Amino acid sequence: MKNNNSIPTITAFKSSPDRGRGLARDFRVRWALEEVGQSYNVQLETFEELKKPPYLALQPFGQIPAYKENDLVLFESGAIIFHIAEKHSGLLPAEENARARAIAWMFCALNTVEMPVVEFSTFFFFEKDKSWYNDRLPLAEERIHSMLKKLSTQLGSSDWLEGDFSAGDLLMVTVLRRLESSGVLKSYQNICGYIFRAEARPAYQRAFAAQLAV
Repeated sequence: MKNNNSIPTITAFKSSPDRGRGLARDFRVRWALEEVGQSYNVQLETFEELKKPPYLALQPFGQIPAYKENDLVLFESGAIIFHIAEKHSGLLPAEENARARAIAWMFCALNTVEMPVVEFSTFFFFEKDKSWYNDRLPLAEERIHSMLKKLSTQLGSSDWLEGDFSAGDLLMVTVLRRLESSGVLKSYQNICGYIFRAEARPAYQRAFAAQLAV
């Protein structure tokens, strides 16, 4: 794996809508960089600046984060973390098949799991005052529990999804944490323990403190 001394820059909200709770997607990248021991700079952006041409040249959809490293510019947190994991040791297994499975968990977190999590979170937190909320709640809960039961079964009693901690776990935990306030995770003690182990990692703690300090 290649490694050099260039210091990347990531973008983050100047005033984060999550109030520093580690839910904004720049946190994922901060955590990955902390895991591999790579220092980084942070370029803070206002919501107004995200809509302007200079920022859209970095992130065409006006979202956080963007990543700059020498002449490389990346967007999408999953792609950024994959780049970091490819460049540094510590986030993907060395063995070929285990590495491929860890990468599969990265895709699973962002495709299979994140979509229903975001849908449920949006429904649970922002539609409670709607006339249809109580009628639709059972279906929303059924969908999220269907996914969580499968994930819980796959995790079983293991500490991590694929051997040692990997980028797949990093992304999965950042996705699952969006459900913590809803209470739906309480039915899955192994998933709660999984999140707790991830949150106890020193790299997680450093990344969380850095985002909270903004």
